[in-house]
Amino acid sequence: MDKVLVVDDDLGIQKQLKWALSEFDTVFAADRSAAIAQLRRFEPAVVTLDLGLPPDPANASEGLKTLQEIMSLLPRTKVIVVTGNNDKENALKAISMGAYDFYQKPIDSDTINILIKRALNLASLEHENHLLTLSNPAMGRIIGNSEAIQNISRKAEKIASTDISVLLLGESGTGKEVFARSIHDHSQRKGKAFVAINCASIPENLLESELFGYEKGAFTGANKTTLGKIETAQGGTLFLDEIGDMPLGLQAKMLRFLQERVIERVGGRNEIPVDIRVVCATHRNLQTMVQEETFREDLFYRVGEIVISIPPLRDRDEDVILLARTFLSQYKEEYGNKIKGFSEDAIEAMLAHPWPGNIRELQNKLKSAVVLAEGNVINADDLSLVAKKSEEDTVVLNLREVREQAESKAIRRAYHQSEQNISKTAELLGVTRPTLYSLIDKYHLEDLKANA
Repeated sequence: MDKVLVVDDDLGIQKQLKWALSEFDTVFAADRSAAIAQLRRFEPAVVTLDLGLPPDPANASEGLKTLQEIMSLLPRTKVIVVTGNNDKENALKAISMGAYDFYQKPIDSDTINILIKRALNLASLEHENHLLTLSNPAMGRIIGNSEAIQNISRKAEKIASTDISVLLLGESGTGKEVFARSIHDHSQRKGKAFVAINCASIPENLLESELFGYEKGAFTGANKTTLGKIETAQGGTLFLDEIGDMPLGLQAKMLRFLQERVIERVGGRNEIPVDIRVVCATHRNLQTMVQEETFREDLFYRVGEIVISIPPLRDRDEDVILLARTFLSQYKEEYGNKIKGFSEDAIEAMLAHPWPGNIRELQNKLKSAVVLAEGNVINADDLSLVAKKSEEDTVVLNLREVREQAESKAIRRAYHQSEQNISKTAELLGVTRPTLYSLIDKYHLEDLKANA
């Protein structure tokens, strides 16, 4: 049953509505702070909001502030504002701020029930449409509503139909292989093989034969001719993960393959034509490696015809909650668990955690929590996370420190949205390159210095 939140400081009206709305799962709040707490806890589909809230019930300002906060936190919630007979102006203002409808006192049970049922039906339709969008987005495997993810998803969708080489950059655990598979799934090669190989996980002396295959007798133990990963991807897509770890000596052979689209197996003499699309990924800074001569410059430009930078989870706003709910649904079905959702402290803890291990860390914590949780909701302890302290406890009063934190975060976000391009980052931030260089030095953003 969908939740309905009633926000009204009049206990008499609360009792009246509790009786009148008996067919709904209703919760109550008497002021703005209680309303927001209930909103975070229950995520109601519909809210009835009396604009005349304390401390000054005669003034609608507190009610309008509450509406603004509700729309900011849960924009799809349907808010029905309740006003006095002579307060049409504030009712219309509330509608312009995003309220679904308004209702003038006195309360009539039949009318308010009809309004709520209509609002619930619309909320249900929008929720189903939202789930459909999430299950069939432009790049089907990619989950996220943040602006950064939407931008790179649109870019990935555009290049999927081409055979252009793509280089995916991002920290470990950010989902580079998911993007690579999504590009393959939306390409003309989707009916063919997707073959992945991690260049960092295979010993240097074996990587060449893994990639290019080998002829019978090429070396001790080569008892039969064996195809490499490149040949097995024929007609499809080859995903070279952690290409930054590819040995320098092997890079020359890889460059020839990418240029000529032919290979020679280890111990072989015949050129074998191969028709595949190549997608590469790395967590390393290849431009720095080129300068240090540990990665070939010509190979860098060959694999990076288009570069996509995938942001870390900490820079993806509230995508962490969307991802967490997706993984929860997956794991509770996998392990036969009936966990209903997350407690408020779990949500706050996930939003506050920096996620150094990115999506992979989130998956591991969710899997563990689903298996070990004793209640019907997952709390912060189940996730082995520290619940976020109250705003009063955590607020920083030193304005210099507040400014430094905000500027550092903004610089990092702009850097990732600009695909690690310093000029574009400066343009996005509205500063000159020299100013950006100074800020990078000032805030000790060491990982950005390489590209500066």
